[in-house]
Amino acid sequence: MAIEKGQQAPGFTLFDTDKKKVALSDYKDKNVVLLFFPLAFTAVCTAELCSVRDNIATYNDANAQVLGISVDSLFTLGKYRAEEKLNFPLLSDFNKSASISFGVLYDVFPAFEMQGVSKRAAFVIDKAGIVQYSEVCPIPGDLPNFTAILETLALLQ
Repeated sequence: MAIEKGQQAPGFTLFDTDKKKVALSDYKDKNVVLLFFPLAFTAVCTAELCSVRDNIATYNDANAQVLGISVDSLFTLGKYRAEEKLNFPLLSDFNKSASISFGVLYDVFPAFEMQGVSKRAAFVIDKAGIVQYSEVCPIPGDLPNFTAILETLALLQ
């Protein structure tokens, strides 16, 4: 079961593409948008993350830190981030700890019967660490409701 609005966000520490440890607690002074995505270099994930890249000023204006999270290795995510010129951190959940904590790990991913892939999900976490928005896309090809995410961020200003 995925973490829901009103719950305390589970803490995590993951490696970013610069091979540095990043913890959710590192962003206590900001609202955080967590975007779990299934796999780097896939069409829907690229469309999702590039949309955020192209609108990063909106998230910055809302004092929000966007973090993309997938089970890909930090090396794969590094290449992906560079190729797509993504302007926010990508975190490797290779050991699947964050995906499990947030309740967004597929037992079996619908495409290619892969096990242990993150579902596409979005969470907005306020400065107190409380989840203010929670969405798990029922179909991997669906995108999160970015309008609702931005409306949530506006309410946190």
